Amino acid sequence: MNAISPTSILEHKKNSGKDFSSEATATAAAPDGASADAIALDAYSRAVVDAAETVGPAVLHLQVEAADGRGGAGSGVVFTPDGYVLTNSHVAGSAKHLLATFPDGRTMGASLVGDDPDTDLAVLRLDGEAPGYARLGDARRLRVGQLVIAIGNPFGFQATVTAGVVSALGRSLRARSGRLIDSVIQTDAALNPGNSGGPLVTSAGEVVGINTAIIAAAQGICFSISANTVEFVASRLIRDGRVRRSYIGLSGQSIALPRRIVRFHDLARESGVRVEATSPGGAARAAGILPGDIIVGFAGEAVGTVDELHRLLTEERVGKPAALAVLRRAEKKELIVTPREVRPS
Repeated sequence: MNAISPTSILEHKKNSGKDFSSEATATAAAPDGASADAIALDAYSRAVVDAAETVGPAVLHLQVEAADGRGGAGSGVVFTPDGYVLTNSHVAGSAKHLLATFPDGRTMGASLVGDDPDTDLAVLRLDGEAPGYARLGDARRLRVGQLVIAIGNPFGFQATVTAGVVSALGRSLRARSGRLIDSVIQTDAALNPGNSGGPLVTSAGEVVGINTAIIAAAQGICFSISANTVEFVASRLIRDGRVRRSYIGLSGQSIALPRRIVRFHDLARESGVRVEATSPGGAARAAGILPGDIIVGFAGEAVGTVDELHRLLTEERVGKPAALAVLRRAEKKELIVTPREVRPS
């Protein structure tokens, strides 16, 4: 099969919104003999039913055999006409063999295109033709309280549909790699083990998130990676098999700064990143950064925590010298560091 370009993901997106505002609309649209059924469904039910019927055929159950021989399972969703699948990195990232099963009983193999543990996303490619595909929506248009539907395979129960609302937007969630995932969607649509990698869908049948995590001790606190993050990461995985990021080769810890130091140097944050160690031959050591230095800025941006520094070390920074502002004892220094590319392990 021919690979698609990253921009082609955008071409598959359409506004497929539907008007569920009146029973008369449903009755008029219903085929002969189905009018009574349409009238019996209220607007909420029609929204959930339509979304499930639109996206459900593209949702698959994944059986995973890892390289160490362990087995696992999860969900995924086809998001392009030529058989690319979205799921979680923690579901498929270490897979040796992948078997996809669709709600219509169709089964086929799949291969890992690439995964990104920093956002817990992975892209697969099916070995055969999918019965359908879903369209990515724009998660930036979501509103707190909006109806959303989760489709997946909790505990192996295929094509399970749950519904809820967007509980909050703009959450941050720490990935297994240690980096923060930003712009995470919080929902109370019920998720269980096996839902991981499945889609979070609007009433218009658009995928606005990939379900990734729950808080086990809570009820109704579930998280999805936003479709906008998905779109960026998936395009890189299809193009390169990975997401490029930069690093400067140090370990650090977020610490609070004395207020007199903050005032004296007119700092934008009341905290910084204390350097614990630098990597031999790394960019930080080459720039003259020493253990004990406190990083307070990078490339003209204020830095108060390790997470803020991570967010600034993007693909665009690779190989480009940037000013690193550090406090060394009572003195503020500016060192020039050239970030390098994180290599896959």
